[in-house]
Amino acid sequence: MNNILKNPYINALLAALYIIVIVFVIGNLEDITRGKESLLVPVIMLSLFVLSAAIMGLFFVYTPAKMFLDNQKPEALTFFLKTIGTFAGFAIVALLMILLL
Repeated sequence: MNNILKNPYINALLAALYIIVIVFVIGNLEDITRGKESLLVPVIMLSLFVLSAAIMGLFFVYTPAKMFLDNQKPEALTFFLKTIGTFAGFAIVALLMILLL
């Protein structure tokens, strides 16, 4: 797992795939719980939010923070910007697909 996190492009791809999976889970959860009043739905949604924040932190911040603390500051910034830039590219492609299809 640690080797996977050392590639900013894979980190961005994993973040995008995670978001796609979560969208499908939320979509299916909506279908399952439609018309049912339950305290469980907000609990699940808040738990999913916390889990997502932790996972995105792992993909975007863990390796650059570790590099920064190991006194590799320029490399940490480059790694972080590559991850963010690649993820932004995925987001732009998704937006263009929505607009064009």
